[in-house]
Amino acid sequence: MRNYEVMFIVRPDVVDEDLDKLIETMSGHATTAGATVKNSEKLGKRHLAYSVKGFHDGSYVLLHLESEGPAIHELERRMRVAEPVIKFLTIRMDEEMKKLHKHEAMRAQRAAHAASKLPAEVAAPAPVAVEEVAAPVAAPVVAPVVAPVAEVAAPAPDEVPAPAV
Repeated sequence: MRNYEVMFIVRPDVVDEDLDKLIETMSGHATTAGATVKNSEKLGKRHLAYSVKGFHDGSYVLLHLESEGPAIHELERRMRVAEPVIKFLTIRMDEEMKKLHKHEAMRAQRAAHAASKLPAEVAAPAPVAVEEVAAPVAAPVVAPVVAPVAEVAAPAPDEVPAPAV
């Protein structure tokens, strides 16, 4: 058995009673196909990033399922033909969790490797007493000194010495 998250977006003009019926219907289709519905959440109406089938808003619904592949395919087929559902996405969560655990293990291994290379006094610094900490001294504010730029005038043509031949 694999864990899946199925999120689908329902048209914004569907009233709450019809939305609840649609969620129950989709959960029933999943159960009939062999899936176990662990949880269903209504995430509320949100503005869509782009227009989907002419709608700019939609009601988001999230289903957590435990199932095999054929049940998910059947649920997706039902969502494709359901008129109120404007978009859906299915994610296989056991693969995502496997990737997450792998990255966490690699991060912990790198941290342990880096800590083993540090000297003991750097790895665990001694505690500092409160009396030993000096109060920060404010540095005086110094304005930058800007020297005036001397203007260099080009010599006049009659002041230029003639080249020696």
